[in-house]
Amino acid sequence: MARDPGGFLYNPGVRASMDAFALGSGSLALAAAAAVRSASQAVDRLRSQGAEGRGLSAGPLDVLARLSAADNEGLSIGDLARATGVSSRNVTGLVDTLEREGLVQRVQDRHDRRPVRARITPAGRDWLEACREPTQRAMSAVFQGFTDDELVQFRHLCLRLVENQHRTERYLNTARPDQPTS
Repeated sequence: MARDPGGFLYNPGVRASMDAFALGSGSLALAAAAAVRSASQAVDRLRSQGAEGRGLSAGPLDVLARLSAADNEGLSIGDLARATGVSSRNVTGLVDTLEREGLVQRVQDRHDRRPVRARITPAGRDWLEACREPTQRAMSAVFQGFTDDELVQFRHLCLRLVENQHRTERYLNTARPDQPTS
């Protein structure tokens, strides 16, 4: 392991792949984006291991977690799509998967019969509860050595990235009216 100018340890193999992605252009933002992607993939791999082979990938797990925080009426497919940042078609497939597993059910909206809502089932809540502790252990391992202040700052920076991405996406969608919004 070597140190970068900021004094942080890094794996030379990961750094080499980030530099190759940036094509030696010296773009710090592009290198940072590559680092975020590598970190995201590492967290997702550990999160999957934390789920101890319970059979759900990151997409359905994200939908299930969001439904667990919703009220008893659940969320519409459109609301889930906006919350997860994927298309309604993709969310429909994720809800299909969760419904087959008995973790989610579709229900009619009480106020408008047209939209269908997804709601977590008791089995879905049990599944999440069983997944919580091993996932927390996995996340503790991946963030080993981080102070609480660093974790707060890291979370804040990641949420700023998401906010910037949403703002850019909104701009691109209004700048290109020929493109459907998701």
